[in-house]
Amino acid sequence: MSELTIAQEAAALLARLGVDTAQLAGGDLAVRSPIDGSLIAGLRTADGAAMTAAIDRAQAAFLAWRRVPAPRRGELVRQFGLKLRAVKADLGRLVTIEAGKILSEGQGEVQEMIDICDFAVGLSRQLYGLTVATERPSHRMMETWHPVGVVGVISAFNFPVAVWSWNAAIALVCGDAVVWKPSEKTPLTALAVQALFEAVATAFGAPAGLSQVVIGGKAVGEALTDDPRVPVLSATGSTAMGRAVAPRLAGRFARAILELGGNNAAIIAPSADLDLVVRGVAFAAMGTAGQRCTTLRRLIVHADIYDTLLARLKKAYGSVKIGDPRQVGVLVGPLIDRRSFEAMQASLDRARAEGGIVTGGERVAAELGADAHYVRPAIVEMPAQTETVKTETFAPILYVLKYTDFDAALALQNDVPQGLSSSVFTNNLREAERFLSVEGSDCGIANVNIGPSGAEIGGAFGGEKETGGGREAGSDAWKAYMRRATNTINYGLDLPLAQGVSFEVE
Repeated sequence: MSELTIAQEAAALLARLGVDTAQLAGGDLAVRSPIDGSLIAGLRTADGAAMTAAIDRAQAAFLAWRRVPAPRRGELVRQFGLKLRAVKADLGRLVTIEAGKILSEGQGEVQEMIDICDFAVGLSRQLYGLTVATERPSHRMMETWHPVGVVGVISAFNFPVAVWSWNAAIALVCGDAVVWKPSEKTPLTALAVQALFEAVATAFGAPAGLSQVVIGGKAVGEALTDDPRVPVLSATGSTAMGRAVAPRLAGRFARAILELGGNNAAIIAPSADLDLVVRGVAFAAMGTAGQRCTTLRRLIVHADIYDTLLARLKKAYGSVKIGDPRQVGVLVGPLIDRRSFEAMQASLDRARAEGGIVTGGERVAAELGADAHYVRPAIVEMPAQTETVKTETFAPILYVLKYTDFDAALALQNDVPQGLSSSVFTNNLREAERFLSVEGSDCGIANVNIGPSGAEIGGAFGGEKETGGGREAGSDAWKAYMRRATNTINYGLDLPLAQGVSFEVE
């Protein structure tokens, strides 16, 4: 039997995952695999009217779902998590084919979905309010939390299924419905997830339309952003996208959960364990071919260890295997498309013009196709933190800067518009604690002796400044998907007013 083409392999995976493969041809959206640039599907896209109709169905589903007890809602998510466990290999491989992630990262993304389902199931019995002390006798005051409505999700190509699950699993146990606009670069994984969820939801007896996928472009996104029946929108993408979405949401007083750009740094102190540093930097800077919002993009190294660490990093970069992400041993797969490759080359050219010394960055693995874009991850030694360094490029570029004073290193770390993730490698307790203090990193994620990439779902994920300020996944991020009510109950015979106000009528 001859080897399957990538398109045939994708179709076989989709069929096993429950997708009607008849919809994979004849549409206006060309879906290509970054592995070789080949066409793997042609999907029909929706328009704004189709999104409005989907929100109609979601609103009807919400009105029924909100009345289901939260632990019962958690049972649906538990069953969906079990379904994901059963199809982890196939769904993870589909992520690899469509997004270009190496196999372990594709599998890891599905595991992240499973993990958030487990978290949400426990949460379904912990949607706690408060009992609040009241100044009035024979009164009780408390907080209650209620489902908020239809939650919109706009996801990016680099985490085509995990980010949806962060939102959907939590929203579903909170009693909400979900409408999802996936990236036009990775719609097939969204179709697969929707098919899996629908199979579980139908068997469970959940309301039709509880979770929906609408594939389309700008008009679809705008319809989701502007609909007054969508009180919460989670949008993942560039800062430019966030600037377009945020005012539209603010104009109708909707909640925005924005996960936007990152320009993440690691400070390497002279006391750092360099073996740990090399491993941590390698994954954080080269994982997913530099196409994570938490990718390590700036390395701020103490002068005493700068030359030693740089030599070790260049050796590691030179030895990393680049190629077809389906192959065992490959650690760096392709960039998503030509546009990403061109943006990387433009950034490297600007860095050179600003005095940067570039190692790597060239196109490789040409045998995989003229329409595939593989690059060797680049290390760029910069004399200063220029505007190029302050600008995020979604590619494997690591800018390396030198410092001698820890305060100066902290200033470099914070002197960018973005504020997502950060880290310090040090065995100096004072440096570690300062980094985590109010005077330290200004990012939403701050780590010690671990890189900025690879967050667990138990913590709230998100950042500050131009990263958007939203939080998803763990901790108390669930509160964004619910509305809060403060309740006061008078069980006495008198009517004392707060603050000692007297208002007597005959």
